[in-house]
Amino acid sequence: MTAVDIRGVAYTYPGGVRALDGVNLAIGPGETLAIVGQNGSGKSTLVRHLNGLLRPDEGHVWLDGSAVGRRHVAELARLVGLAFQDPDRQIFAGSVRAEVAFGPRNLGLRGAELDGRVVEALEAVGLAGSADENPYDLGYSRRKLLSIASVLAMRTPIVVLDEPTTGQDLRGVARVRAIVAALAAEGRTVITISHDMRFVAETFRRVIVMRAGRIVLDGTPADVFAAASWDVLASTYLEPPLAARVGARLGVGSTPTEASLVEALAARA
Repeated sequence: MTAVDIRGVAYTYPGGVRALDGVNLAIGPGETLAIVGQNGSGKSTLVRHLNGLLRPDEGHVWLDGSAVGRRHVAELARLVGLAFQDPDRQIFAGSVRAEVAFGPRNLGLRGAELDGRVVEALEAVGLAGSADENPYDLGYSRRKLLSIASVLAMRTPIVVLDEPTTGQDLRGVARVRAIVAALAAEGRTVITISHDMRFVAETFRRVIVMRAGRIVLDGTPADVFAAASWDVLASTYLEPPLAARVGARLGVGSTPTEASLVEALAARA
């Protein structure tokens, strides 16, 4: 059974912009998938079909083998947790603790179980010491982490992170990478939208590239960022990560390890 099965999905916004044009995509349980492409390529439109924020004009979406159809957004929230690109569109509570508790409380959790979910999620994003602060007293990067914590606390089988590394320093990016790895280790499906090609290449096992509402590349980071794919990437105004470009020049592949780069450079010395 697939975690997400999208078949022939098309969507046109009011005004005539066709944002999705016959998308087919199957994502397995526990898979980590990155969606990349230029602004307006259909990435955010696609993931908003997973939690019912948008409904397809054509085609169908299944989650864990069950059709989304007209199921209510609140019902779909038990399956798909989405951390928005802009955390300020998601955050509304008066304290960090209350913000993280909101989702699981709406799922019916109370008492010690709810408190445990909140503590666990805040620890995962490094905000355990900020539980009583007002979210808007946090900087942007920490509000971004707070929005992720709110999703983690719901323990949905599918987690969608929209541009999770925006505003993060190296420590923050490492924390997000650790969160993705931990979710995958638990068998949960993780989907991200990102313009950070290094983060994508180093964190996700599968990458799809979108252009004009269609998927134009689908494969491992090694395949998608290989020199043979660079022309397609360029057509979407994307560049492969620096490691892929250096690896191609040194003949050690598009996802080289540090050891392989050192060895190749030593051989040329």
